[in-house]
Amino acid sequence: MTDIMLPRDAPSGRFVLRLPPGLHGTLRDAAARAGLSLNEYCVRALAAPGTDPAGPGAAVAARAAAAFGPDLVGLLLYGSWVRGDATAASDIDALVVLDTSRPITRALYRDWDDEPLAYDGHRVEVHFIHIPPTDGDPGSVWLEAALDGVVASDRDGRIARYLGLVRRHIAAGDRVRRRAHGQPYWTVAN
Repeated sequence: MTDIMLPRDAPSGRFVLRLPPGLHGTLRDAAARAGLSLNEYCVRALAAPGTDPAGPGAAVAARAAAAFGPDLVGLLLYGSWVRGDATAASDIDALVVLDTSRPITRALYRDWDDEPLAYDGHRVEVHFIHIPPTDGDPGSVWLEAALDGVVASDRDGRIARYLGLVRRHIAAGDRVRRRAHGQPYWTVAN
């Protein structure tokens, strides 16, 4: 029998971390509330920094990463749930940002509609999108997301950079949000 030797610099997938007892307790309690092991909670927190490792962003990001691999640019949460004014009937809006090489088809939606995600009693409504060219029209979905969107994962910073660009257009008054029949819409400023 031959032993398999890993190169010395190959990661083992294991490390020991020393941290203050208070932080350890906080993480342990958060993992218990999420119904996760401390290890799984920390792995999720490290994989998607800045998000709740047991929240809807982590669940969508994990599923999207498995489904799209390198075509996944990242994930953005937006809407009433992010703003904190969701009602019992509200959903959680998530933008799954794909590389432009990956076509967005109805089949992508069907796969997710067949097995919908939910978090804390709210359905997670997943929308697939590309980042448009920086000199093009961002479109109403990106404009809405720019108002209150929170980046849950961003492979290479493209989402954050594009959101910054869209937010600068809004701040400069280039795009204006209006309402008709109670529904918001975006238009180019006159």
